[in-house]
Amino acid sequence: MSKNFSNKTKFTKIEAEKIADILGAEKILQEKDRFRLRVVNQEEKRTLALEIFPETELGKSRGMLVVVYTGNSHLQLHNCTGYVVSEELGEVTFVSEEGNRLSGLVVERGASCSLYAALNRELISSDFTKLGVEVMLSGVALSLAEEILSQDKKNH
Repeated sequence: MSKNFSNKTKFTKIEAEKIADILGAEKILQEKDRFRLRVVNQEEKRTLALEIFPETELGKSRGMLVVVYTGNSHLQLHNCTGYVVSEELGEVTFVSEEGNRLSGLVVERGASCSLYAALNRELISSDFTKLGVEVMLSGVALSLAEEILSQDKKNH
C-alpha cells in the first residue's frame, strides 16, 4: 500500500496526480470543481474516465464524489471518506462509510472497475475462508481500506 487518504485532509492536485500515476492515466485535467483522469487499456480495448469532486453538493450536505464512466456503465460513490492506493496491485480503492456499512469503488490500471455497496463493516475483518466466494471477494477487496476507516467505528 502506498498513500492513504481520509476525509480529515483536503484532496489536492498532488493526490490526483498520485492516483493518475498508479492507474497509468493517459491524461489528467483539473477543472473548476473536479479532477478528470482518462485510463486506457489498448490491449483489451477498454477506456474509463474517473472524475473526483473533492467537495460538492450532495443534496443537503457536501462531500466528496467519485464517478467512473465507461463505454457501458456510470458508477458513483457519494460521500467518499477516503481511499487507499496500491502500487503493487495497480489500483485505487475509494470507500464510503455510513453507519455500520461500507461501500467501495475499486479502479484498476487496466481501465476496469468494481463496485461493492452496503457491506456489513465486520465483513472486512472476517475469516474469509468461512465465506462463500461471492461474498469473500467483496470483503477482501475492501479490507485494503481497513486502516483508513474511522477509529471509533473500528472498536465496534
